[in-house]
Amino acid sequence: MKPMLNRAPVLDIIDERALDRECLSQSLVSHGLNMTIVLFNSIDAWMAKYSGHSSGLLISLGSHDFTESGIEESIRLLVAKFPELPVIILSDNHDLRQVLTALDLGVKGFIPSAVGIAVCVKAISLALSGGIFISTESLPELRRLMSVADQQERKRAEVFTSREEEVISMLKLGKANKIIAYELALRESTVKVHIRNIMKKLKVHNRTEVIFKLNELFN
Repeated sequence: MKPMLNRAPVLDIIDERALDRECLSQSLVSHGLNMTIVLFNSIDAWMAKYSGHSSGLLISLGSHDFTESGIEESIRLLVAKFPELPVIILSDNHDLRQVLTALDLGVKGFIPSAVGIAVCVKAISLALSGGIFISTESLPELRRLMSVADQQERKRAEVFTSREEEVISMLKLGKANKIIAYELALRESTVKVHIRNIMKKLKVHNRTEVIFKLNELFN
C-alpha cells in the first residue's frame, strides 16, 4: 500500500481581475506561502464550486469599498454560511470604518494593498492559525478616534454627574421613568429631577430633544 501524501492546505482567492489574481497567487507562493491556491473571479463562482476543503478564503476587492452596495452583504452572508472558514479581505482602501465593519462581520484579516507581499503572507498565516490581522496602516486613524472619544468623555464629565449619565443611557434606550427608577434603584420623583436637570443643562424642553442635543454636542 502506498503511503498517503499530506496534501498542502488550500487557499481560495477571489478577484474579478484575472491578471491581478494570477500575479497575487504567484507572488504569495514565491514568498513562502506553502499552500495550494485556487482562483475564482467572483463570490458566486466560488460558492458554486466550494467543496469544503479550503483552509481559508482571500477576497481581493481592489479599489472597491468594503461597504459598497452588495459587497458588504455578500460577505456577511458568506461568513454566516461558512463560520469555520477564515475570510480575509485585501483592499486598496484601509479606512478604519471599513476595517471595523469587516471585523464586526467576522472577517479574520483586513490587508491593505499598500503592504508588501511578505507582510501579506504573514497576515494570511496569522488569520488561518486563528488570529486576527489589522494593519498598522489603520493605527493612526484608530488613535485619532480614541483621542476624540477621550476628549468627548472628559467634556461630558464636566457637564453631567455620574448619575445623570446613567439616566441619559436609559433615555437613549427609550425607557420610561418608572423603568429607569426601578433599574437604578431610585424613586421616580428623583428620576424626574435628574431629567429636568439634564434638560436644563442642554437647554431643551423634552426627552426627544435631549437625545438630539446630545448627538449634536458629543458625537
